[in-house]
Amino acid sequence: MARPSPSRITRLATYAALVAVAFAYMFPLLWMLSVSFKQPAEIMETPPRLLPRALTPSLSLDPSSFPASLTQPETLAAYRAVFRSESFDFPLYARNTLIIALLSLIGMVLSSAIAAYGFARIRFPGRNVLFAICLATMMIPFPVIMVPTYILFKWLGWIGTFKPLWIPAWFGSAFNIFLLRQFFMGVPRELEESAAIDGCSRWNCFWRIMLPLAKPALAVVALFHCLAVWNDLVGPLIFLSHQEQFTLALGLQFLQSRSGDTPWNQLMAASTLIVLPIILLFVIAQRTFIRGIATTGIKG
Repeated sequence: MARPSPSRITRLATYAALVAVAFAYMFPLLWMLSVSFKQPAEIMETPPRLLPRALTPSLSLDPSSFPASLTQPETLAAYRAVFRSESFDFPLYARNTLIIALLSLIGMVLSSAIAAYGFARIRFPGRNVLFAICLATMMIPFPVIMVPTYILFKWLGWIGTFKPLWIPAWFGSAFNIFLLRQFFMGVPRELEESAAIDGCSRWNCFWRIMLPLAKPALAVVALFHCLAVWNDLVGPLIFLSHQEQFTLALGLQFLQSRSGDTPWNQLMAASTLIVLPIILLFVIAQRTFIRGIATTGIKG
């Protein structure tokens, strides 16, 4: 019997390590999903069970009944409780989050792309200094500017509205500007020179040539920003005043604080509903996302 080659052993070891790391990252998500299907008495069992009791018998006796077991009343009780809860209005919070995410996403992509194009293609005095200052802002933690920002928005009369959560996105982000600048610097200048010879202005060159080429990089910026807005808790906690304005992250925190005896199965069900759209978005845009990371020059 032939012995496996060292390269094959190395490849198998690499795959095994990747699978182990992937499982370690996926286990919290699997546990959250499992708890969302459990009854409150099952959650604190010792030793803990990964599969809820409502699903275990159907899996062991008749695997074909697994889809039907998900529709049992005790299995989906936590999800029904979430949609019927007076402390967690999921449709309302989802609508608020989508409004903020959409408005800020449009502004973030446009403003970051314009600034990145200027730093990458337009020569002007102090360009490198301004870009260095832009990157230096990434080192300023939000708690440092939290109080001045709150005072500014209070002076503008924006406290208690969505404006503090989406208008600042229209001024770009240092990381996104850096990301898009790396992409624009990799585009051959001959494309712009040919367009200029044909009478294309600087703005038309940016809008009709550079932006279509930058779709993978723009997808990366959009995905990162959507993830940040979807999971943001501090911003809504500081700037929103009324429960009907809550986002999903703030509503989840409110649900936990309102419950004296924390309903972990309901919290995990609500968390699953919040996380699911982001997972679906990443799965749909996975190929574009990976291609955008590769084309921006950020590898590893």
